[in-house]
Amino acid sequence: MSVLPVLGAGVLIGAIGALSGKFDTPIFHVTGVVFAGGWSWACFAFLVGYTRRSKVESACLASSALAVGVVVYYVLKWLSPVAPIGMSADGMESDGISSGIVAWGIAALLFGVPMGLFGNLARIPGIGGLAFRLLVPLIAFVETSARLAAEADTAGKFVEVTWSTIRVLAVLTALALVGHMVWEWVRSARKRESRA
Repeated sequence: MSVLPVLGAGVLIGAIGALSGKFDTPIFHVTGVVFAGGWSWACFAFLVGYTRRSKVESACLASSALAVGVVVYYVLKWLSPVAPIGMSADGMESDGISSGIVAWGIAALLFGVPMGLFGNLARIPGIGGLAFRLLVPLIAFVETSARLAAEADTAGKFVEVTWSTIRVLAVLTALALVGHMVWEWVRSARKRESRA
C-alpha cells in the first residue's frame, strides 16, 4: 500500500470526527463519541503500523497520518463550528484553531510513533505479538472506564451507553485475540504431534 492512501485515511478520520457533530442522528452521535476518544485515534495509528512491513515506516507514517487527521479535524471544526467560533460546545471559551492543531498535532507526532511501531510488532505471530495486539482494546477499556467514572453524570445517557458498549466490545475483542492465539497454538501443536 502506498503512502497516499494512508494519508488520505488520515484526512478521512479527521473529517468524520469533525463533521459527525453536525448531524442530529444516532449514528452520527455515536461516531462523534467514538472519534472524541483518544483510543480511536490510537487504533488508527496502530492499524497504519500493522499494514507496513518496515518498523521505521510504520512509526513515521502512523504519526504523519495522525497529524494530517488532527489538522483536518481542527480546520473543519473551525470552518463549520457546532458552537459559535471561539466557544466550545459546552459554552466555555476555546483557545481557537491554532492551539488545538499545535497541542494535538504534537501529541499525534509523539504518540503516533510508538503506536505505529506497536502495530508493526503486533504482526509477530503467537504470544510474541499478543501483548501488542491487546494494546488497543486495553486503551479503549481504560479510557472509557475513566470517562464513565469522571463524566458519566454530566455526559448524558446516550454517551454513557456508547462508552459502556465500547468497554464491552474492547473486552470481547481482547478475549477473541487471546482465543485466536490459543487456537493457533493448539493447532500447531497438533500438527507437530501428527508429524511425530
